[in-house]
Amino acid sequence: MSAALIDARGLTKDYHVGPHVVHALRGVSVTVEWGEFVAVMGPSGSGKSTFLNMIGCLDSPSAGEYRLDGRDVARLSGDEQADVRNQKIGFVFQTFNLLPRITALANVELPLLYNDTPTQARRARARAALAAVGLAEREHHHPVQLSGGEQQRVGLARALVNDPILVLADEPTGNLDSHTGAEVMATFRALNRRGITIVLVTHDAAIAGYAERVLTFRDGEIIADERAAEPRPAPVGEPAFADERGAR
Repeated sequence: MSAALIDARGLTKDYHVGPHVVHALRGVSVTVEWGEFVAVMGPSGSGKSTFLNMIGCLDSPSAGEYRLDGRDVARLSGDEQADVRNQKIGFVFQTFNLLPRITALANVELPLLYNDTPTQARRARARAALAAVGLAEREHHHPVQLSGGEQQRVGLARALVNDPILVLADEPTGNLDSHTGAEVMATFRALNRRGITIVLVTHDAAIAGYAERVLTFRDGEIIADERAAEPRPAPVGEPAFADERGAR
């Protein structure tokens, strides 16, 4: 059994479009260790989003093997994969996906509604997640009352509320200006320093520079797997919790 958190071997994904077959992934093999911060880059259609869907248990490969935390999850049923997503994976999206009519706290609580967490425990865990991303004072604000960066940090808190072993982010700074994007990436890096494993898809080399490792996709294959000599410096004002070392 692999000790790596993510162990993908020969992942292949084919889509049938009429008489044609689209080879989205072509035998991708890669491991991600516990606590790594990995950026995934590549042009549109390179396979990076398909890869994220595979490791996030949102889709199953046409061929190959995928183990998450030592468990073969590629062949699980849809319901079993949903359980894995709820229990072990947090997702952060480009468009935030916050419900506008409820508060930041209520948005963060949403994943806990699916596993029947009692109200008091649900509220406490949501508050802790907001505090972890520096938004303890914003819990009663609605999304319209928050900046874009704050909304994305609420989305990150929502991803953290189930204490996942893996956080997957798909273009999390794509709707933000460069300064706000840098602030959000400082939050990601601070959380990674606390031991949270992060895999982040981006088209922006500056954003990828915050990671310690970059996978580059092209035509459904990994064409480069590079480790940064030194991650990009954080901007002034990196979250105060960046030096915390919470044990997981």
